[in-house]
Amino acid sequence: MDSILVTGNGPLNGQIPIAGAKNACLTLMPATLLSEEPLTLTNAPRLSDIKTMTALLQSLGAEVSSLQDGQVIAMSSHDLTSQTADYEIVRKMRASNLVLGPLLARFGEAVVSLPGGCAIGARPMDLHVDGLEALGAEIELKDGYLHAKAPGGLKGAVHEMRFASVGATENIVMAATLAKGTTVLMNAAREPEIVDLVECLRKMGAQISGEGTSTIEIQGVDRLHGATHQVVTDRIELGTYMLAPAICGGEVELLGGRMSLVESFAAKLDAAGVSVAETTNGLKVARKNGRVTSVDVVTEPFPGFPTDLQAQMMALMCTAEGTAVLEERIFENRFMHAPELVRMGANIEVHGGTATVTGVERLKGAPVMATDLRASVSLILAGLAAEGETTVSRVYHLDRGYEHVVRKLEGVGAKIERIKGQ
Repeated sequence: MDSILVTGNGPLNGQIPIAGAKNACLTLMPATLLSEEPLTLTNAPRLSDIKTMTALLQSLGAEVSSLQDGQVIAMSSHDLTSQTADYEIVRKMRASNLVLGPLLARFGEAVVSLPGGCAIGARPMDLHVDGLEALGAEIELKDGYLHAKAPGGLKGAVHEMRFASVGATENIVMAATLAKGTTVLMNAAREPEIVDLVECLRKMGAQISGEGTSTIEIQGVDRLHGATHQVVTDRIELGTYMLAPAICGGEVELLGGRMSLVESFAAKLDAAGVSVAETTNGLKVARKNGRVTSVDVVTEPFPGFPTDLQAQMMALMCTAEGTAVLEERIFENRFMHAPELVRMGANIEVHGGTATVTGVERLKGAPVMATDLRASVSLILAGLAAEGETTVSRVYHLDRGYEHVVRKLEGVGAKIERIKGQ
């Protein structure tokens, strides 16, 4: 298995281009199932999760082509051969469950395995099921598969979700585009990836309003047509690389970054003593003066502090002045990176969903192991600020969510290399 070797070597300077959003692209790809006509996505990220979604769509009979070195994905679902999403593919990635709503809406039936992905908590499917059942679906769990039917087609309804789940919002919105009548989804998630999905669906002929707020209204239409859509910038990759100069010093410009995608995160950086300024090409990040100051963090649904930046923020707090309390309210079991950071000399105590981090002057390089996607990059960030060498193993997690990490960090002066496994 490959590993990444990081040697702490001081400040970083230069520019890092930010890719299209993984979580947006993985949501947009299943939208092809809603129409017989082609859907083309530009600014697509080049990641293993995208390959997994490609394989899933192809297993259903969709045509999927990767063009322009993977940055353009051309899809067509004019001649699907199956409505069953098999466990062998779905187990690799949570977002595979997003084929459920589109298949059910267009064909009146779907069989989808319960999903996999990072081991960061249960993340159950009940919110998806509740919403689709509100639209008239009949769903039964048998042998690890959700068997869904809507014999008379889906029908618009008013539905309030118990929790503002991103995935459930996406599944329900896609399904409602082809339902008869009007659907009003309350307590909907507000993430930029949902706004991006709605913009794409609107290009395909959907009638939707209210995206970006907690109430989304969908007027069902008879059919959707083809479209071309540019994937929104990845706010999690953006936030991750904003932390590189914060943790190492220097000044880095994140090309394609937008403040509107990371406002709550940027506010925490500002409070910690890190400057974030908008430029004509993106965001420029630098420490204001010397060592950063500890700040407390509570993860919340958008527009709050993102759970997907909690591990990376913890890496920054490991060398901050003072003590920070990080509270994880979205996913249980999401502090698995903490023991690995402790191996590097960090002072961290975890009690349930709360981690208390007391900053140390300097971390020390050590062999560490990635436990999930965001944890893997937090260990790389910590390695950039540590004395000596840090070897991060099990970096296949990293390939699910960050393209060309080594190249991007090398480009701003980091000493980092990928070591090929046996």
